[in-house]
Amino acid sequence: MTSSRRQFLGQLPGLAALGAVGTSGILAPASAWAQDKWPTKPIRLVVPYPAGGSSDIIARLISKQLGEALGQPIVVDNRPGANGNIGAAMVAQAGTENHTLLLCDVGALAITPSVYTKLTFNPDKDLKGVAMLAYSPHLLVVHPSVPANNLKELVELSHKQSLNFAVTAIGSAPHLAGVAVQQATKAAWQYVPYKGGAQAIADTVGGTAQVLMNGMLATYPHVQSGKLKLLAVSKRTRMALVGQTPTIAESGVPNFESGTWQGVMAPAGMPDALVQRINAELVKIIRTPEIRANLAGQGAEVVTMSPAETNKWFQAEEKRWAQVVKAAGVKLDA
Repeated sequence: MTSSRRQFLGQLPGLAALGAVGTSGILAPASAWAQDKWPTKPIRLVVPYPAGGSSDIIARLISKQLGEALGQPIVVDNRPGANGNIGAAMVAQAGTENHTLLLCDVGALAITPSVYTKLTFNPDKDLKGVAMLAYSPHLLVVHPSVPANNLKELVELSHKQSLNFAVTAIGSAPHLAGVAVQQATKAAWQYVPYKGGAQAIADTVGGTAQVLMNGMLATYPHVQSGKLKLLAVSKRTRMALVGQTPTIAESGVPNFESGTWQGVMAPAGMPDALVQRINAELVKIIRTPEIRANLAGQGAEVVTMSPAETNKWFQAEEKRWAQVVKAAGVKLDA
């Protein structure tokens, strides 16, 4: 063996660590080479709530097109429990395998650190924003048998008879929105927790609960069918879809706004280049006329953000809701 060959073979471990030689003969970093090959297997899109809620609806709307764009199937995996914490923890702990994503109510996730005293993950450190996709305001609705046609009448009724207020979970975004309204109006109702929006809706439709605040995307079809009566919308300005319905801000709670913000998060270890690629595909898909029209018809608006904007928004919401949680004295174990 010649000395030059021995020298070349001695350099191979170092070359392998740096990367692979491309067709151009230029050495590419290993991370870049891996990203070019990604994805190498189906991508799991974890929805940390039961089927039928706002996040699940959007996940199933985008999964086929996202899979086609990335070249691998998208498997929607519903992992409900602990107000979304079980599914979120699964994604946070996925490390650097780069084939697991989280589609959730990002606003609800921002509330989690303030509500739960013990968590197996840290949303700030273990997850990173990929994209914001859509906003759906909360609808304040009641069972049709409830003799109230606006928020003022509902508050007055709450002091005359017992009212069960269905929430997706204690400490969830709809629960804290209800708490904020209750604090402002001095309403008196009892919160009944469920394991997701679909179950909370079902029991309100059935009359077990009388009052509900929930994302418009999942709730509005039941208003259209007459199974629920709409009293107010949590968006700061009126919506064309329900233009005759006042906002909660108009109904005695100035500047009030709440809702569900569906977005995608990734494990903190996912390379930024992959995050940017997924963001680009998600934004393209959610903005297609078909999906935009589908969501608009159900009361959801397409609202997109870059990874950096998603992270900044998340941090701001975390601070905002921490104040509500503190005032309400809501604390739970994970």
